[in-house]
Amino acid sequence: MSIQLSKIINIMESFAPPCLAEKWDNPGLLVGSPREEIQSAVVTLDVTTDTVEYAIKNKINLIISHHPVICQQLRTLSSNSLPYRLAREGIAVISAHTNYDLAAEGVNVCLAKALGLTAVQPLTFDEKTGLPASFIGDLEQGHASKEFAAYVKEVLHCGGVKFTEGSRLVRKVAVSCGAGSSSVFAAIAAGADGFVTGESKHHELLAAKDAGITMVDAGHFNTENMAMEPLRQRLQQRFPEVDFVLSKATEPTCYL
Repeated sequence: MSIQLSKIINIMESFAPPCLAEKWDNPGLLVGSPREEIQSAVVTLDVTTDTVEYAIKNKINLIISHHPVICQQLRTLSSNSLPYRLAREGIAVISAHTNYDLAAEGVNVCLAKALGLTAVQPLTFDEKTGLPASFIGDLEQGHASKEFAAYVKEVLHCGGVKFTEGSRLVRKVAVSCGAGSSSVFAAIAAGADGFVTGESKHHELLAAKDAGITMVDAGHFNTENMAMEPLRQRLQQRFPEVDFVLSKATEPTCYL
């Protein structure tokens, strides 16, 4: 059985409306036609060469990604580019990026759930939409600083993490996925003991250390990839006639 791609697009846009996306972002249908018939799809954080080859090998004609395969303006379309290859192979791509970050069950909510936080509340808000852009919640059990960093590494399946050693037990934790590390200042102001993000800048790490909180940089991939399985499950439940497969991609970073 198969369904028209337009139906999947409509469902995606119902819980992650494109109007929520940042101005620089490029969500939506990026390759292909909404009239295409879809029998199977792969859900992935990134559209990479490995992802495309997996789709070709398994006769999958739709990739659903978080990060858009086309984000900047295209002035040329070379034969060795991913968009060219996708079009040539007849593989459609739809993406939900910053609009999925801000969705009601978006990436930061998934991150908070993955870390086991309870009593989760908004921490910061998006200037354009007024929707929560980061969250803060409580751990059922407190952790010493190094133990908390190890816990994050284990839960998010990280090859390694970078962290500041805080001066107190970690119970109240703020989260801001991907490149949301600037929320560390809101986390400090809210009295967080720990802060988990996907990237970190030197002045932010200094601020966290000075404030005595454990700031964990778990990597952009790891703080967002765990939201792909909930997305896959949501789509699979809505469209049981389509086989939605989770990408087996791993973080691109290696650690010594």
